[in-house]
Amino acid sequence: MSRIGRLPIEIPQGVQVNLVDNHITVKGPKGELQRDLPAEIKVEVQDNQIVVTRPSEEREHKALHGLTRTLVANMVEGVTKGFEKKLEIVGVGYRAALQGNKLVLQMGYSHPVEITPPAGIEIEVPAPTRITVKGIDKEKVGALAADIRAVRPPEPYKGKGIRYEGEYVRRKVGKAGA
Repeated sequence: MSRIGRLPIEIPQGVQVNLVDNHITVKGPKGELQRDLPAEIKVEVQDNQIVVTRPSEEREHKALHGLTRTLVANMVEGVTKGFEKKLEIVGVGYRAALQGNKLVLQMGYSHPVEITPPAGIEIEVPAPTRITVKGIDKEKVGALAADIRAVRPPEPYKGKGIRYEGEYVRRKVGKAGA
């Protein structure tokens, strides 16, 4: 049995879960999320808990069991607490700024890089070298943070670039002197 899949998901106060066939809608204080779930996996709401079960011990059903439970748990957590990813910029002259709702990055290219967040995701720049991506959909928050990081990933010699907060960049030794 999937250790993750068999765990029930507690429904917090103020969260409404609506299940129609294999489509789930979760409403909470921060917003509303919807998702189509795999048809083979059975999802039920039982006395303030969501229970996910699978029809058989087939490999595909085992994989979908844990995945479905995690997706639903992330939806419930998203509409109550929300998600955030923090990024930091390392490098002389590298900086970020907000223009309206667009993120403008000066990353050593001949042009500034502009990134527009999708609906439901907000970007904050508390300092020119710090970026925070917030939202209720974990998938969108992570994807946008990865897109921002991909503008200039950290390089291994000086460690310059955009990295996740707390990310360890393995350093390499440069050229050996003559």
